[in-house]
Amino acid sequence: MADELGEWDVYGERLVYDNRWVKVGLADVTAPNGKRWEYHVVHLARIAIALIVNAQEEALMLWRYRFPTKQWGYELLGGMVEDGDDAAVTAAREAAEESGWKPVGEPEHLISFEPLPGQVTAPVDVYLWRAAEHIGDPTDTEEVGRVEWVPLSRVPELAQRKELLGSGTLVGLTYYLASRGMQGK
Repeated sequence: MADELGEWDVYGERLVYDNRWVKVGLADVTAPNGKRWEYHVVHLARIAIALIVNAQEEALMLWRYRFPTKQWGYELLGGMVEDGDDAAVTAAREAAEESGWKPVGEPEHLISFEPLPGQVTAPVDVYLWRAAEHIGDPTDTEEVGRVEWVPLSRVPELAQRKELLGSGTLVGLTYYLASRGMQGK
């Protein structure tokens, strides 16, 4: 695909900001129109999300506040994957820490995606579990929220009201619902 219409030439990238959560680079690029310049690229850490669905067709979520966007809403459980860690293990651990519910059984990899590929690398992996056991209170004091089993039938309404926070939550839930409708076809 080297001759694909619209491909960019990238000659290198230099980091201008670098920490555990965010890296900002200036990439030396030539766009398809022939112009060459330094293009800002933001690199975020890989995120692993746990979608836990129980027998009543409810998803385990946190109702919480996100100050950067000044929004209240529901989020699936998850967090940053540390270098060398397995994403599914991270999703299970974060779910237990944030909710007090430990996923049970082997996860199913549901979907992976990049939410903002034009200028941001932010890989997200969503894993599905169909059971969880309550192990106690949440232990992650930074990720505070009201833990709820939310009926999947509410997903369209919550999305319309902008009460599903983040692409990991929105993509994970809508992909799960869409793929259920396609089974057996």
